[in-house]
This record gives sequence, C-alpha cells and structure tokens, in this order.
Amino acid sequence: MIVPVLLAAFGVVMVYSASMVTAVVIDGQDSTYYLFKQLSWFIISLGLFLVVCFIPYKFYQRIMKPIVLVSIVMLVLVLLFGETAYNATRSLKIASFNFQPAEFVKIAVILYLSSVYAKKQAYINHFSTGVLPPLILTGVILALIIMQPDIGTSAIIFLLAAMIMASSGIKFKHLFMLALIGVLVLLIAVPQMVTDTRISRFTGAYQPFTAPDDSGYHLIQSYIAIGVGGLTGEGLGQSVQKLGYLWGAHTDFIMSIIAEELGFIGVIIVIGLLATIVLRGLYISRQCTDSYGSLLAIGISSMIGIQTFVNLGAISGILPITGVPLPFISYGGSSLIIMFIAMGILNNVARSVKQREITKEPIAKQDDPQKDFSVYRGGKRWSN
Repeated sequence: MIVPVLLAAFGVVMVYSASMVTAVVIDGQDSTYYLFKQLSWFIISLGLFLVVCFIPYKFYQRIMKPIVLVSIVMLVLVLLFGETAYNATRSLKIASFNFQPAEFVKIAVILYLSSVYAKKQAYINHFSTGVLPPLILTGVILALIIMQPDIGTSAIIFLLAAMIMASSGIKFKHLFMLALIGVLVLLIAVPQMVTDTRISRFTGAYQPFTAPDDSGYHLIQSYIAIGVGGLTGEGLGQSVQKLGYLWGAHTDFIMSIIAEELGFIGVIIVIGLLATIVLRGLYISRQCTDSYGSLLAIGISSMIGIQTFVNLGAISGILPITGVPLPFISYGGSSLIIMFIAMGILNNVARSVKQREITKEPIAKQDDPQKDFSVYRGGKRWSN
C-alpha cells in the first residue's frame, strides 16, 4: 500500500516541476495549473484505492459481463464522439474531464481473462473450448483500440493477454499455435497500417540524428536531459529541457526531467519502487491459493511492468514513442485513477492471502504418514 502512494506523491511534485513553464507559456494559466489538477486526481485516486481494497476480488467475477459490455461501448463511443488530439481519437470529454477508456479497458481485460481462464482450468488444455473463445473478444477490443489509433495501449493489452494465457497453464504447443496466428495477422495487418507518420516514429527512435529537427527531435532532447543530469542531477526544479525544448515534459517524458533534475540516483529510486510493486505482485500471485486471484495478481503486476518498460524504452530510444505514460508519475487523471484501482484489487488479493495464512490449521509434522503435505498455489499443486 505504501509504495504506490509514495510514487504518486512524488509524481505530483515532478508534474509541478516539469509543467510550470508549459502552464504559463502554452496554456496561459497559473504555474500551479497542472499541480492542482494532478493533486486533485491523486486525492480521488487515493480514495478509490482505499475503497477497492475492501471489495472482495471475487466480486468482479459476478459483474464480468457488465464490465466487458461497458468497455466495448466506451471504445465505440470514443470512435464516434471522442476528442481528437495529435492525429488520434482516444478520449471522451465528460464535463471538464477528458477520460481515456483504453485505460479502463486494461483493467477490464485483466479481470475478464483472469476470470475466464480460472473457470476453464478443468479443460484448459482443450484449444477450441478452453483457450480460443476468450481471445476472440480480446481481438475485438484490440481492433477498436487500434482504430483510434493507439498502438502503444493495444500492444500493452496484447502482452497482458499473452502473460495471463501463459500463466494459466495452457500447453506450450497451444502457445506456439497462437504465436503463429499472431505472426500471420501481423503480416496481413502491418502493410495496411504503415503510414509516413508511423515510419517516422521508427526513424526517430533508431536514427534520430538523421532528422534532428523533425522525427528525431524529441528523442534527442530526451538524451540531452538524461545526459545533463549525470549522477545526482541539476537539482529539483532546475531543468532546462522543460523550458519548451522537450515536448511532453510532464507526461510521456517525465522520467527525462527526473533524470535531469535528480540524476541517475533519482531514476534508480523510481525504477526500484516500480520494480518493488511488480515483484510483490508476482509474489502475491505465487502465494494465492485460487487460480483467479493468482492470475489477477500476475495481470496487474505485468501491466505495471510492461507499461514502465514501454515508457522508459521510448525516452531512451529502445522503442518508438507511443504516448504511454509512466505509471503513478506522469500527468493524467485516467492513468492515475486506473493504476490505483488496480492496486486496490491487488491489495485485496494480498489481504485474502494473509487472512488464509492467519486462519489456516497448523501444518502437520512431516513424519506423520497420515497427512497430505501438498498445497495448492496459483492454481497448481506443489509438494512441500
């Protein structure tokens, strides 16, 4: 419970530091404009987090159909009535709040796939009945997100689905078959999706200095911020790149500003805290005694790990820039709220594990031949 709150509180500070110039010069607002917006979302997220912590995670299995239906309806509404920015239609405007349904869909997909594959454990080795049906609906969701277009989020959801499937106990040959199907779909779809803008993103990621004033500009400015920061940074609030040089300084490139102001040490602390959440989530999944809770923990921890990798990959040139925020840190209400809801669900799984540990019967001594010394963890039988 502590680490997400620390990260989000630190994120509020860094959003203020990175956005004060943008708020005044570009948006014509007070320098604290983004600070108070992020702070209000942090307070709302914290409240939702505490509420969700006490909702039994198995409750979501009972409302799975409405969750999936709402997800699909919201994605359709985005395509019909969404707000367009940077050649993409990704958000719905509700009063003064721009909500990105794709963020909600990440959690919905985790809940859906975890529930379905947990229920199909008895015939998980049957490809046509145990493995394939949930992927059809997942494919529809991915298609709707790609149409926005939002390649970064669709890639994250695809990887989440792959992680949950791989952890559900399906056969390796079925995973191999799905991989082949995925390759064939890509071979068919990629030529239709290739545009000059998307090609320029790859050029900007892997050959930025061939177009330093165009496709490579943002990555080069990120390199400058990271390089200037050195070991200890220039000091909190002392970034130069946020003065109009680095686009998205308080959103997608906030880690570049952290590197410039707090240096390598600050970056390592942030990555270490994010890694703590991921590793703790995987530990919880290992301790959980039912398949649904175990897959939920794997899905949520994987979401945070994958999204962190994609964001850091973009600012360092490992991956193309896709507009994926850094979990808990980047400016944005949709991402922060969904992250804390996910943490609430994960904490409830952890609470159920702890409760079982407290109330379980004492383990028999291993010299007693009448006792069964095996336990069920993560949906599998493990011998003590």
